Amino acid sequence: MDNHVIRAAGAVLWRRLSDELVQVALIHRPRYHDWSFPKGKVEPGEPEISCAHREVFEETGFESIFGPELCTVEYLVGASTKSVRYWSAQAIGEAKGPLDPNEVDQIIWLTVADAYDKLSREGDKEVLKNFEKFGTDTIPLVLLRHGKAIAREEWEGDDGDRPLAQLGQIQSMRMLAKYFPFGIAEIHTSDAVRCYETVAPMARSLSLDMVYWTELSEYAYEKDKKAAIKVAQDIIESEAHAIVCGHNPVIPAIVAKFIGKKTFKELDHGLLPGESWILHHRDGEVVAIDWMKAPEA
Repeated sequence: MDNHVIRAAGAVLWRRLSDELVQVALIHRPRYHDWSFPKGKVEPGEPEISCAHREVFEETGFESIFGPELCTVEYLVGASTKSVRYWSAQAIGEAKGPLDPNEVDQIIWLTVADAYDKLSREGDKEVLKNFEKFGTDTIPLVLLRHGKAIAREEWEGDDGDRPLAQLGQIQSMRMLAKYFPFGIAEIHTSDAVRCYETVAPMARSLSLDMVYWTELSEYAYEKDKKAAIKVAQDIIESEAHAIVCGHNPVIPAIVAKFIGKKTFKELDHGLLPGESWILHHRDGEVVAIDWMKAPEA
């Protein structure tokens, strides 16, 4: 009989004090008498990244913007396995309180080197090693495949007008929870109906105007592949935290252009409707890629 798995999520919360000085936040939990990173159990129906974002705020009082996913740590809790996914998260502004002293009674900011000495669990030290590997100050570009659309054979009109199916509409309403932690400031989309319908609810919730691109459509891509690449290039150079909603033929070409000869295991997934690759870049170079599964119906 398989062990019950307890899903949890957290983050390495960091701040930059100068070009040379980065600090990470550790919390002290009086219940366990240990020093660790903010984390907590995933609520029913809650995406792990939403849980991590929520727990950072609840346990530190800091708003945050997320960067790359770092790793997953698993360990036994009684007869169950606890599986904790961790992200990098930059602290924004000042802490808002008060916090529950029964959960967290101290928060300290340390250099990475000092944090290694302070952390209580060896698993947390592995998380910190991954944080060092990916570094800080990355910018996310979310390359999102549109949600589930009505099948081509069931649609008599122009393919660009083919809308989302019922499943795709549900996916579109649940996108925000997965991408809010990245501090999205721009939403770009192919001018195909199924693409802009996918991101429209998120744009409304964030009070953002969508930017429509014919160049990102399948039809235009077949005629001029370089135009779609140029759109993505301009977005990366702008250093905006952005989402680009497009199509399966276009998105892999954009990824291939910007990773060059690098390999990332996350690309092995491919993209089903409603899934995305998140390119984390710094100074125009992709340093990490995350894969995000589609929202659950």
